[in-house]
Amino acid sequence: MSLEDFNQELREKNLIGYWMIPNRSDSFREPKPSFSPFLWRWREIHDSLEKAVGYIRPEEAYRRFIGFQHPDLKLGTSHTLLMGAQMVCPGERAPAHRHMMEAIRFIVKGRGACTIVEGEQFPMEEGDLITTPNWSWHDHVNAAEQPIVWLDGANGPMVHYFQVIFAEPYAQSQQAVVRPVGWSERHYGVVRPREATAARPGFRPPYRYRWEETERALEARSEGPGDPFDGVLLRFVDPITGGPTLPSMSCEIQLLRPGEKTRSHRHSTTSIFHAFRGRGVTVVENERLEWEKGDSFVLPLWSWHHHENISKEPAILFSINDRSAVEALGFYREEEEKRG
Repeated sequence: MSLEDFNQELREKNLIGYWMIPNRSDSFREPKPSFSPFLWRWREIHDSLEKAVGYIRPEEAYRRFIGFQHPDLKLGTSHTLLMGAQMVCPGERAPAHRHMMEAIRFIVKGRGACTIVEGEQFPMEEGDLITTPNWSWHDHVNAAEQPIVWLDGANGPMVHYFQVIFAEPYAQSQQAVVRPVGWSERHYGVVRPREATAARPGFRPPYRYRWEETERALEARSEGPGDPFDGVLLRFVDPITGGPTLPSMSCEIQLLRPGEKTRSHRHSTTSIFHAFRGRGVTVVENERLEWEKGDSFVLPLWSWHHHENISKEPAILFSINDRSAVEALGFYREEEEKRG
């Protein structure tokens, strides 16, 4: 019997020899991302949202959400995460539901709307970050006089990979507000009741990170040297554990000072960036991504990259990444570019 005959025998028994596996793990020396760097322009995103208003009502599709779909992938902005934008017009309400995905809302335009998560109302102001832990009831309402737009970030591709796709609509179109504004902040913030620290294992409260506090922290840190690879970088931490924002998704914000150019490095995590303020360039494996306010772009894992602020004003980048999941699995690696 030849080796090929033996291989065929294994196939007929629904077995496979390690030597038969194409692209097996020992043939790789380092990760090779399945997708390239890509940038989405704000003018195209916002134009699409405005057009969607004429076609889609929130009660018809639960959400007027437009995702940043990477052309190299079947689903998602990256292989693990999804980012997109959502618009809610004056007087509209997006119905309540819950799902296995964990999600974040980063407000980019407008004010006066709110999201209700687990019976608590969270006001939405530009620059705020609001978390929706997985399997949390949530709905959105805009009682203001102008539309509101925010970024949605979620671990949808990860949930699909694990095939744990649970979802459920609420019994009514909206949930009752049973907790006052600021309840989670008072119970789980840095000054909180002693008993709040003894929450059930794995518990994640919804939380609002106010822009005014984030901005003050960025300004204070900008007086120091900053991080050589990311400028002035801050992480949004879990108020209970002090760890990542959510179990499989971390949120960060960074400030690049006028003319600042960071050093190049690479890591085994994927990040999706949004230019909240200013303009600049991110160079990824020698590809220049020139961004300005409102643009979003994805950085594949294990790609050499650095950031440049090409303006005379500070530039601010908000981002989500899969580092918390990658670290939990023991997969995190980072490498710095050697100085010549």
